[in-house]
Amino acid sequence: MQKFFFNKKLVITLVALIVSFLLITFSIVVRNNRSTPTIIQQIGNEAFGLVDRLVSYPVAAVTSVGSNVSDLLNTYNENKKLKQQVDSLASQKVENQTLKKENKQLKQQLKLNKSLTNYTKITAYVLSRSPSTWENQIVISKGSLSGVTKNSAVVSNKGLVGRVVEVNKSNSKVELITTQNDSSDRFAVQLEVNGEVINGLITDYNSKKNLLVMGQITSKTKIKKNTKVITSGMGGNTPKGLLVGTVASTADDDDGLATKVYIKPAADLTDLSVVTVAKRTD
Repeated sequence: MQKFFFNKKLVITLVALIVSFLLITFSIVVRNNRSTPTIIQQIGNEAFGLVDRLVSYPVAAVTSVGSNVSDLLNTYNENKKLKQQVDSLASQKVENQTLKKENKQLKQQLKLNKSLTNYTKITAYVLSRSPSTWENQIVISKGSLSGVTKNSAVVSNKGLVGRVVEVNKSNSKVELITTQNDSSDRFAVQLEVNGEVINGLITDYNSKKNLLVMGQITSKTKIKKNTKVITSGMGGNTPKGLLVGTVASTADDDDGLATKVYIKPAADLTDLSVVTVAKRTD
């Protein structure tokens, strides 16, 4: 049955083409023959116009569809290329921003290195930081092969970060000043008020307020807010004068004298990527 309908359509198409051809031939002959009556010429012209429209419309439609499809394909390809370029630009932008930030950190680190006297400076990258020990320790990219030794102080470009507690050949573990490990070796620090030096130790860390706690204070002098706190250089391998932070507030006794000093850390301990190990050379 399908074959019959197919053959029928084919026959109708062929007949239509033959009729169209004959009409075109007839219209041309009639138009070119000047002796043909006017009415017949008009009929020939109309027939020619009709056939021309019947033939030209489908051709024009097919041409238009082909052109539109071509335009769509070109647009699709252009969009695909543009999308790839945008993705590439976005990737390059992130890479450039990372390199720019790293460059800035390294430059700041070099400036800091010039301020540390009597110590060998070893710049390292932070390799890992576990969420479970986020406030306690980091692992850096330099070890004994680079000259790192245990108990050396570690700083960022802004201030004190911690100290080395474990040294391997190619990496080291650093205990941060924010550690709440009771057995850790505490940093000796000091501040100055009206020419008087006040010593103490970093004894604790308030994680909710991000404040270090200075205890064992040696003076009864009233301590002002925003006073700078630095390392005292006492007690081993830590150089004197490393910035720890600034006084945020104090806990006073009944006489108004400070028993504890709360310090805002100078270093951004949430964003550590490049650090310097200060190895004592004397």
